[in-house]
Amino acid sequence: MKTFLSLGKILALASLFSLTGCGTYNRLVTLEQNVNKKWADVQSVYQRRADLIPNLVNTVAGAANFEKSTLTEVTNARASVGQVKLDPSKAPTDAAELEKFQKAQGQLSTALSRLLVVSENYPQLKATEAFQNLQAQLEGTENRISVERNNFNSAVQEYNTALERFPTNMLNKMFGFKPRPFFTAAAGAEKAPEVKFDFNKPATTPPPATTPATTP
Repeated sequence: MKTFLSLGKILALASLFSLTGCGTYNRLVTLEQNVNKKWADVQSVYQRRADLIPNLVNTVAGAANFEKSTLTEVTNARASVGQVKLDPSKAPTDAAELEKFQKAQGQLSTALSRLLVVSENYPQLKATEAFQNLQAQLEGTENRISVERNNFNSAVQEYNTALERFPTNMLNKMFGFKPRPFFTAAAGAEKAPEVKFDFNKPATTPPPATTPATTP
């Protein structure tokens, strides 16, 4: 009788452990898929910004005497972003990879902001419908980037916290689940880059191109 009771306890514990393990595994799968979904959303808005830049560069390049170095900076920064290859459907597990991705995107944000600020000096450019449309789309995209990054960090926090809780922390390595790194805020990056213009503000007219003096 005692033997049967002992076997019954063992089977009961094994069943409980099995049910707990199944529940834990299913919850971690759900949380991990949510992190991957938020990562895909981040990639999508970054890609949207990258797709808008060629049209912006072409539009700005048509302005007389526009700073060529500024255009080159934006073009090079966009190319650097394209060289950082990360799986768009699966959130990275390597913090160094995410940091590299974030650094490239930050350089593009800086170059893009500079281009838009320089554009303030070109009233004819600012008055064009094409430029105004691009400005509005970029402003909305920058805001979406900020929102999606925050959503991603929230999903990562929930997932990483679940990995550390008992009894999940005893099982997650067995299941092969790994923590995910966060996006980190750069100094002074509490707000999305400002790309909004005041079209009613008088702008400084760029100096005319100099021409060689003629000898009488």
